[in-house]
Amino acid sequence: MPMNRFLRMLLLVLACMAAGCSQLPLRDSLRISLVGIEPLPGQGLELRMAMKLRVQNPNDTAVDFDGVALEVDLRGLSFASGVSDQVGSIPRYSESVISVPVTVSAISVLRQGLSFANGDRSSITYAIRGKIGGSMLGGSTFKSNGQVDLPTSLLGPNPP
Repeated sequence: MPMNRFLRMLLLVLACMAAGCSQLPLRDSLRISLVGIEPLPGQGLELRMAMKLRVQNPNDTAVDFDGVALEVDLRGLSFASGVSDQVGSIPRYSESVISVPVTVSAISVLRQGLSFANGDRSSITYAIRGKIGGSMLGGSTFKSNGQVDLPTSLLGPNPP
């Protein structure tokens, strides 16, 4: 009998949890784009920049955030990363600009320079990945990929 009562109680708890999860609001993903880069003072051979991200909230409720993490790849190689403990809220159907300081190591600059000199110089592919922290559900991740075509008149011919 006690085991039967335990199973009934367990089923009741699981049913309540499932009902609670079904009531969570479904949200559209945040839309994030890079809108600017500004120089920051660095230490030694590192390069520091403030990357400005425009965050758009396409939902009918405000999104609170607490922290941002960001990684940048160029030409398939890791280039820069950074974090910010910025706290804020993006109102419903609105947008906000968040600044994230990122660091580029001297090794990353050297690796990118060698890759650029030895590869196709007509374009640079990039990938931006990150996470906006917040809420008890752990926040929201984002990713953006693209390619920047460079004018060949400025670069000269590709190496043979």
